[in-house]
Amino acid sequence: MSDTTPGDGTVSIARALSKLGFCSRAEGERLVRAGRVRVAGAVVQDIAHRLNPERARIEVDGAPIAVAAKVHLALNKPRGLVTTRQDPEGRATIYACLAGADLPFVGPVGRLDKASEGLLLLTNDSQWGARITDPASAIEKAYHVQVRGVPDEGLLARLRQGVHDPATGAGHSALRVSILRVGSRSSFWLEVVLDEGKNRQIRRMLAGVGLEVMRLVRVSIGPLALGALAKGEWRHLTEAEVEAFR
Repeated sequence: MSDTTPGDGTVSIARALSKLGFCSRAEGERLVRAGRVRVAGAVVQDIAHRLNPERARIEVDGAPIAVAAKVHLALNKPRGLVTTRQDPEGRATIYACLAGADLPFVGPVGRLDKASEGLLLLTNDSQWGARITDPASAIEKAYHVQVRGVPDEGLLARLRQGVHDPATGAGHSALRVSILRVGSRSSFWLEVVLDEGKNRQIRRMLAGVGLEVMRLVRVSIGPLALGALAKGEWRHLTEAEVEAFR
């Protein structure tokens, strides 16, 4: 069953908790199953229960849940952190970077895998986040990628044309690929620009032409650049930056 039903304004109870900025959907489902959520005074343990989050009276552990102020953040994600709220394997997550901050629940807008770093957006504004991740929006994302190998124009041409991934049967291509600089020890840096976001797309694409990725850094999303934001640091987006994505 879908989280949302177009037209009637209702969503699943876990989705409602997420939309209100209280917690993630997964955490919401755990709270519901544990009998910690009440709607109009009655305990609800059915995660399929639907309601309108703007009208329903929802309580968690006896405390009423109100709509949280909208928060939009940019984080410079360090390598080695997973992009999730809670990791079943006990690995460190991006939320370590937000520890101690006076913030409502915010969720990541898209993903960066554990070995990747750079610009990551977080928000409790579900409509804003959905706009950015919607493939129809075709928002460009730029990455600087250090690869082991020797730059070759024929190789770049293959990347621009698209690379077949035999493991998944999918094709991977970039909007633009260019050489940023040639380093030492037979490595060089590429700038790769995508307007879609398939799982591990750049890594799969580069592996398809025999290139080993040494570092992968996202440096921009649409009009927003990582800039001078230090690794592991975060900041609130300005009103103009938020509106630029609308």
